[in-house]
Amino acid sequence: MAVDIPADVLERCEDLGQGVGYALKVLCVQLEDNPLLGTPLESPSLYTARIDGETFEDCPELDVRYAYGPPLLAEGQVRIRSVEGTRSPGVGPAAGESGHEQAPDPRLEELGARQVARAWRRIESWLRAHAPASYASLRAGASEDEIAAVEAALGVRVPAGLKALWRLRAGVHGVAGAGFLLENRALMTPDSVITFHQQQMLSQQRDGDDEFTIWKRSWIPVCSFGVGDHTYGLYLDAETGQLCYWSRYAERWPEFESLTTYLEEMEDALAAPSLATGAKPGLVNGALMWGPPNWPDPEAPWVPFTG
Repeated sequence: MAVDIPADVLERCEDLGQGVGYALKVLCVQLEDNPLLGTPLESPSLYTARIDGETFEDCPELDVRYAYGPPLLAEGQVRIRSVEGTRSPGVGPAAGESGHEQAPDPRLEELGARQVARAWRRIESWLRAHAPASYASLRAGASEDEIAAVEAALGVRVPAGLKALWRLRAGVHGVAGAGFLLENRALMTPDSVITFHQQQMLSQQRDGDDEFTIWKRSWIPVCSFGVGDHTYGLYLDAETGQLCYWSRYAERWPEFESLTTYLEEMEDALAAPSLATGAKPGLVNGALMWGPPNWPDPEAPWVPFTG
């Protein structure tokens, strides 16, 4: 049983270093013998396996996502889906201990940025074809000066993946259909990111302490309940790379391994709606909405998208 490695995955491996391609081939040999070697993900047929960077020369620690068998593939087939660094491209885990920012690995930076951009372009292509109202809500991309202004205002380095997303689209306009991300969240603009982050940091200074954390400087808001409603949403932890949930009740927990994982799960659900394990994609007046809705509107019926 051969393991299929798409050309774009091989290209990303070359960008990461000579040792990455060899390490991936070793993993593929192991998958040929045992395709259930990895850890199952929520979506059917999808698994993730870890490559220990210390085992291979010139290879960082990596998570490899792959598909095995039905319903995504034919019986007995294995295909590598993505290769992603396990460490944040921003501040490393040791930063909290030493107080100094760890230099990012440029190879992982480039990999993360490419993965985010690739997933986002496919999502945007789907919106253009099937949800014109949501597509019309997209703002133009942010300039390098605008991204630098966010970093200066927040006092933290924005990870490369989020920068790549903002270069493509700097949030959405406040119109119908703007909340098209998973769980019907809206991509925040750089200005709203700055405003919300500063509000939360003021709350931390006023009401938080070492035992009760309201907000950390390294938490960068990404998407919220609505364009003008920030009662809950997702933030990117620049220290860990995780995408985490926030609510106005000070609830905080990781929801996705990374921004890449979040966008790829949305991309997978749009490509194969029947395989989505949570909310399903649907359309309301030309806008993407994840449902079925708890309170259907008879004047604006939700129609599930079946492909």
